[in-house]
Amino acid sequence: MNLALFDLDNTLLTGDSDFEWAQFLISKGVVDRELQEARNIQFYEQYKAGTLDIYEFLIFQLAPLTRHPRAELDAWHREYMDRHIRPIIGEPARALVDQHLANGDLCAIVTATNSFVTGPIAREFGIPHLIGTTPAVDMQNGAFSGGPRGMPSFREGKIERVEAWLESLGLWWGSFADSYFYSDSHNDLPLMGKVKTPVAVDPDDKLRQHASQLGWKIIALR
Repeated sequence: MNLALFDLDNTLLTGDSDFEWAQFLISKGVVDRELQEARNIQFYEQYKAGTLDIYEFLIFQLAPLTRHPRAELDAWHREYMDRHIRPIIGEPARALVDQHLANGDLCAIVTATNSFVTGPIAREFGIPHLIGTTPAVDMQNGAFSGGPRGMPSFREGKIERVEAWLESLGLWWGSFADSYFYSDSHNDLPLMGKVKTPVAVDPDDKLRQHASQLGWKIIALR
């Protein structure tokens, strides 16, 4: 058995699911366009520079979820999938995932974006496992509290979350004949260094340079 791990934003998607969720909320009049876009740009620049404070970002990212009933959020998400996500899922990405699934590989999306936004996207791809940042929820009514639960799935946190997931299945890195991680971002270098076959997908400049130096495979899904 092989292990296939996939980053989501700008890897399997030709865009960023969290950014698209923010744009969707702006279109609904739920958040202020000027403030949201200014903060998004600020956080994205920090992300590209490798200086993002994930907890500061999550407070900002998760805040809109606390202001609306879960049923309303779920209904919005179905609309968001149709308008914003399915149009940025390319056939090459679907084919890559389908190939790993057909091979019987253990597949998971590993993303820093929260699991409310990304859960339906994982299901759209047919990927059975999602390791995303978990937003804290009141289990009595499904309401979001506005903070993360447990370790965010970001940078080194992705390794911790993946290893805990594997352990829960009675597995570890050595359980697999081969292990893959597909990503576009230098922020994922820690996890890419753990797998046997790291694959850079339409990589940013830092990741492309690193991948070229180490002889990693570089592919395009766009």
